[in-house]
Amino acid sequence: MTSGIDVEVIETSSLGDRSYLATDGEVALVVDPQRDVDRVIALAGRLGVRITHVLETHVHNDYVSGGLELSRLTGATYAMAAADEVPFQRMPVADGDLVEVSPRMRVRVIATPGHTFHHLSYALEGPQGAEGVFTGGSLLFGTTGRTDLLGHEHAETLARHQHASARKLADLLPEGAQVWPTHGFGSFCSAAQAEGDASTVGRERKINPALRLAAEEFVTQTLSGLDAYPAYYAHMGVTNLAGPEPVDLRPPATADPMQLRRRLEAGEWVVDLRNRKAYVQAYLAGTVSLALDGPMATWLGWLIDWGAPLTLLGETTGQVAQAQRELVRIGIDRVAAAAAGTPERLAAEPGQIRTMDTADFAALASALEGEVPDGLPAPVTVLDVRLRNEWDGSHVIGAVHIPLPELPRRLGELAEGVVWVHCGSGYRATAAASLLARAGRRVVVVDDDFATAADKGVPVSGPG
Repeated sequence: MTSGIDVEVIETSSLGDRSYLATDGEVALVVDPQRDVDRVIALAGRLGVRITHVLETHVHNDYVSGGLELSRLTGATYAMAAADEVPFQRMPVADGDLVEVSPRMRVRVIATPGHTFHHLSYALEGPQGAEGVFTGGSLLFGTTGRTDLLGHEHAETLARHQHASARKLADLLPEGAQVWPTHGFGSFCSAAQAEGDASTVGRERKINPALRLAAEEFVTQTLSGLDAYPAYYAHMGVTNLAGPEPVDLRPPATADPMQLRRRLEAGEWVVDLRNRKAYVQAYLAGTVSLALDGPMATWLGWLIDWGAPLTLLGETTGQVAQAQRELVRIGIDRVAAAAAGTPERLAAEPGQIRTMDTADFAALASALEGEVPDGLPAPVTVLDVRLRNEWDGSHVIGAVHIPLPELPRRLGELAEGVVWVHCGSGYRATAAASLLARAGRRVVVVDDDFATAADKGVPVSGPG
């Protein structure tokens, strides 16, 4: 920026969130840091700046915050909403407060309730005035943060607050001010998918429903678009209010093939982190496919019983370490065991290794017409594991709909026989297929893009 203030983005793409480090070249402030704060400290070190302030826009519901630990490690001032009652030391801030970070950089606190009741935004000001605003879960790129995470009974009230808060930001800030949200990049904290990779207040005035629609229309649209959100969210706010423990990323105990077999036979969660295409070619019977190249932590945190023993399998120890890092961000701190290598290396006996049938939507279309491609079993059930809003938008006529998070407890609803399972692209379908196979079902993964289904001859319904 021309003012000499730079804002660095710290992406956590697996959870769909961003944190920020703003610096004048000497000192820095950090906004909404994730739990693995070594990334933030390393960035400050590369830039040669000292972190003096850590700011939270709100008590997060989709990840465990690293703010408290970062402030302890660096000696930085830790700022949170004064209205949030916490047992640890922090600087309470409220609407209208000014936080002087340095002679060249300060933040103005703006109350923006909506995503939560006590949500704050922080306008970053330099010598020439407002540079931009850290909006957390308030004004996002082309959307806003969802308003139902504190309970559906509060969703409408918070949606009205969200509309007013977005307009408050637009009124207070110049059109050229940058918008720096925490959510909206795939996070379930976003009311809808964000648009674009950067934005300004002026751009949001043109595209954001909160700034284009009247309050009643915005509330109706927002509430109607809300879908399910991950079950682990129930634990995040509680953990953040209590004060998260420091992260422990030491490697878990290594499981040998006999130990892995015992864990699998006991019905424990043993998660295969490899790419789904490698998984279907060879996997250990009873494992669950949640590949590291997708939103592994989100789906695992949504599916697993909280606190259940968890074992991670990767091609390398590096994959296991990456998975650990992603899991501590959502409060899964203890991995019971881990192992690295090929299924052949990790199997206690050859009979543990299985393969899984795959198909595309063209093959499904043929199968539904009674012409099953060679080598594949005919489908008794076509299972769609996408979320409700996706199903409502369009779905295979005659398919059974069970969203992936509900599948473990609803397996008994599926008719006996072969299940062909699909999602939007193949990631969730492979996860679902592994859960079905774990339960003893014969399954075919439709590893294909649902947007192509109709063109490939699959009978597909429209909205509704």
